[in-house]
Amino acid sequence: MRQSINRIRAKRGDEGFTLIELLVVVVIIGVLVAIAVPVYLNYRKGAADKSAQSDVRGGVSAVEQFYTSNNNTYPDTISGTGSLTLAIAGGGTTQTITMSDKTQLGYVNNGTTYLLCANNTGGSDKWYVYNSANGGSVTASSGTLTLATCSS
Repeated sequence: MRQSINRIRAKRGDEGFTLIELLVVVVIIGVLVAIAVPVYLNYRKGAADKSAQSDVRGGVSAVEQFYTSNNNTYPDTISGTGSLTLAIAGGGTTQTITMSDKTQLGYVNNGTTYLLCANNTGGSDKWYVYNSANGGSVTASSGTLTLATCSS
């Protein structure tokens, strides 16, 4: 019986990991994290840019709905963050544009046309602009724009 117990005790001495094996595992985890973190941050910037682009598209719908509801009159120029309420000085119905977190949006009334521009501060500093004179889709602008004029 004593011999069996001694054999079991002797086998236990070989169990476990050496310091070298643990260090190798830590290095492998460090390399994986070093690869994953920049990729994750790029995805976040891309998502922020897409939210600004989406907010411009939503703003186009809101402006067009306002235009139809107010006898073919575009709302007054406005800019800000969070949500914007489109209105005209003489009264009439209003329309609200709700924006994503960290998105700033500007609307400029040019009389018979309008501009919408947006930027998300968590993104890659791209501005997204919609020009109703051109129609079509939202275009990206790499330069710095001002919200009050939607131009540089």
